[in-house]
Amino acid sequence: MQLHLLDGTYELFRSFFGAPSRAAPDGREIGAIAGIIGSTLGLLREPGVTHLAVATDYVIESFRNEMFDGYKTGEGIPEELMGQFRLAEEAWEALGITVWKMVEFEADDGLASGAWKFEDQVERVVLLSPDKDLAQCVDGDRVVTYDRRQEIERNEQGVWEKFGVAPVSIPDYLGLVGDTADGIPGLPGWGAKSTATVLAHYRTIEEIPDDAADWEVTVRSAAKLAETLTAHREDALLYRELAVLRRDVPIEEALDDLEWRGASRTAYESFCAGLGLDGLSSRPHRWQD
Repeated sequence: MQLHLLDGTYELFRSFFGAPSRAAPDGREIGAIAGIIGSTLGLLREPGVTHLAVATDYVIESFRNEMFDGYKTGEGIPEELMGQFRLAEEAWEALGITVWKMVEFEADDGLASGAWKFEDQVERVVLLSPDKDLAQCVDGDRVVTYDRRQEIERNEQGVWEKFGVAPVSIPDYLGLVGDTADGIPGLPGWGAKSTATVLAHYRTIEEIPDDAADWEVTVRSAAKLAETLTAHREDALLYRELAVLRRDVPIEEALDDLEWRGASRTAYESFCAGLGLDGLSSRPHRWQD
């Protein structure tokens, strides 16, 4: 048995920028909603997809915004997209899928917590997201990530091949390189290649010596990198903390609760009717009732 955990926020963004625009009878933009319904039903038809949950950012800001002023916010997100966040959650619930709506935490924290809670109860957990920070959750072949758009699956070996470091070092990697998607700046000069070379050996930021003469690895501009790290090590540690995904998000459901038993006919048909999605009202291939 496998457990699939879907990054709902990423799916909504992907659908908004990839699906055709569409208007509800009241004029609201719902193109992304139509897109995620079709995409999710397609996922549920794939072999081995029996247990599924979706994590969403009910609000964009999280506890990390209190830690660092530069952390990502909802600024710049198109109004037409923001207006579909609640509708997306309603759509997944009408399809009979458990939705973890993050308020204090982020969607990726929900996915990480789900993987942590259920890993020992299933043969494999598949994190359906391309987000870099989720690579820290990968555990051998037991917990993997899967990018649905590019059709790329990464196990632990795949993380090494992609980033040059072990999954456990991903937060340190992002602390040094940065992550523009989350507003984590990283340190000047610390690029992907040099960071991977150093962390592949030292594993954590704390273990990297201050003096490049003491480094047991060879990288370009080592002296300059060491100087930058020595001057900004506390910043790097803060950035790493921002990148560490939480595993303590309260998840009340048991594994059996995540088994997909079909869409709720009443709720789903009512949802489609309200948005003028008549063509999608008969799409589910299984009904609860």
